[in-house]
Amino acid sequence: MEDAHSTILEFSTEDPSGFFAVFDGHGGQNAAKYAAAHLHQRIRKDATYGRGEYKDAIKSGFLGVDYDLKTAVAALITPDNRIFVGNAGDSRSVLSQAGIVKDLSTDHKPGNPSEAERITKAGGFIEYGRVNGNLALSRAIGDFEFKQNHRLPAEEQIVTADPDITEHSMEEGDEFLIVACDGIWDCLTSQEAVTEVSKLIAEGKSLGEVCELIMEQCLARDSDSSGVGCDNMTIVVVALLNGKTYEEWQTGIAARVAEESSTETNDKSTQDSALIVPSIVPASESEPASDNLPSEESTQEEAAEEEAANAEAKEEEASATLEETETASN
Repeated sequence: MEDAHSTILEFSTEDPSGFFAVFDGHGGQNAAKYAAAHLHQRIRKDATYGRGEYKDAIKSGFLGVDYDLKTAVAALITPDNRIFVGNAGDSRSVLSQAGIVKDLSTDHKPGNPSEAERITKAGGFIEYGRVNGNLALSRAIGDFEFKQNHRLPAEEQIVTADPDITEHSMEEGDEFLIVACDGIWDCLTSQEAVTEVSKLIAEGKSLGEVCELIMEQCLARDSDSSGVGCDNMTIVVVALLNGKTYEEWQTGIAARVAEESSTETNDKSTQDSALIVPSIVPASESEPASDNLPSEESTQEEAAEEEAANAEAKEEEASATLEETETASN
């Protein structure tokens, strides 16, 4: 297991900021553990952090911990309810806003136009969707073989540890944060992850149980899945209480999930009903209403009357013929 993670609810009583990160490693477990233990320390010790310049502090931390680690995504939650997410690679952080996903990071892939431009300018190339035909990521901590151009700063190397940083001010509907490596995102979309986590929280599962169950869903049942579900997996779920107790927060999510389920059921019932409702044809184009159609009894009477009239006509015709015959005889 090469992944590692860091979850710090509060740095200290003087600094109640929270820090949550996952590290998707590829150079052995020690590298991931090192970054998990040191990234938050570098961020806090940077002079920019003390001035409240959190984006600069996160960037400095990422570049400072540029050791043999593949990808990292870190989220810093400040006391004034701001979330700062730094990402280098394809680990990802997403936010649930009343069950609707908001991505707080961007996956760094060689095929992204801006990433491809930097790669080629630095002397690299993209082959089979990989940097120099090798690395499937365009940003990473470590991977020094792609950082050998000494004429360029760290931010402009073929592969850089320079993170994209997103700032989000927390709102009333913000429920939880998911920070996870690509082993999770290979199996679930951002919205699917938010939906599944919401359902598990609504069922009363603890956050630890939620993480375990999400990973179980992602595990491949066999080896015939093109590698999906076979990668290392790390996931962190952070409850954003927004002044609520944990029980109030959980109850609120459960109520939302129940309401959504009820709405989906009603919508399905309406759709099913629509399938059996006959089409209504405008009166001008329709057949006569059933009240105007002749009954079996009236049809029989009309037939009898018509038969009697025909018989009477035949009798009159026969009588006229007889009279003509008698006249001719005379």
